[in-house]
Amino acid sequence: MGTVFSFDVRGGDADAVAAALGAAVAGLHRADELFSTYRQDSEIARLARGELTLADCSPEVAEVLDLGARAERDSDGWFSPRYGGTLDPTGIVKGWAAERAARLIAAAGARGVSVNGGGDVQLLGAPEPHRPWRGGVSDPLRPGRLAAVVSAAGTEELAVATSGTAERGAHIVDPRTGRAAVSDLVAVTVVTPRLTWADCWATAAFARGSRDGLAWLESLPDVEGLLVTAGDEVLCTSGLAARLG
Repeated sequence: MGTVFSFDVRGGDADAVAAALGAAVAGLHRADELFSTYRQDSEIARLARGELTLADCSPEVAEVLDLGARAERDSDGWFSPRYGGTLDPTGIVKGWAAERAARLIAAAGARGVSVNGGGDVQLLGAPEPHRPWRGGVSDPLRPGRLAAVVSAAGTEELAVATSGTAERGAHIVDPRTGRAAVSDLVAVTVVTPRLTWADCWATAAFARGSRDGLAWLESLPDVEGLLVTAGDEVLCTSGLAARLG
C-alpha cells in the first residue's frame, strides 16, 4: 500500500492481543498482495487484465469492490474505484485495511486500539479509563504545526483521514476527466466512525472543491470535515467543534 502503519494498543490479555496484532500485520501484508497495482501478480492487477474473474478472486476483493461501488454512488461519482479507466480500488484499500486491522485487535480484548496508516487513523475504545484518544491534524501550509486536535471523547470508535496535495502533490484525480483534480483546496480532513469511509469522503470532498465539498460533507450523517484552501482559509462543518479538544 506504499505507506507505513503503526499501532498503539492498550490493555487486554497480553497473549491474546499479541496474537491478534500478529494477525493484523499479516492481514495488512495480504491486502498489499491482493490489491497492489504495482505488483503484476496481485489479484486486482490480474482481474483488471482479464486474467481472473471476480469469482476466481479472494473474498476480500469482492468486499472491497462492493465498498468502492457504494462510495462511488454515495459521492455522486466524485470517488471512483478506477483510475484512467482501469480498475484501481487503492483509494479505498488503505482505510479499509487499517480499520479491519484495528477491529481484529479490539475483538481480542484490547481496551484501546489506534492504527495509523500513513497519517489516516482508526481509533477504537480508549487508551485509559476516562481519557479518550486524541490526534493532531497537520497544518498543510505550515509544516510541523497542527491545524487542529481531534478528540474521541464520548464515542467508542472514531476515524480521521486527510486527503490533499501538501505531501504527495497533485495525485487526486477528478473522476469526470481522468486528470488531476482542479481544486482550490490543499487539504480535507474527515472525521467519522469508520476509516473506510473517512478516507473515501476526504478524497471526494477534495475533488469537489471548497464550497461544494463543504456542503456535501455537511449533508452526510455522522461526518465532520475541516477544509483548508490554498488561500489559507479554514472551513469546517457545523458539528466539527464537538470533536475538537
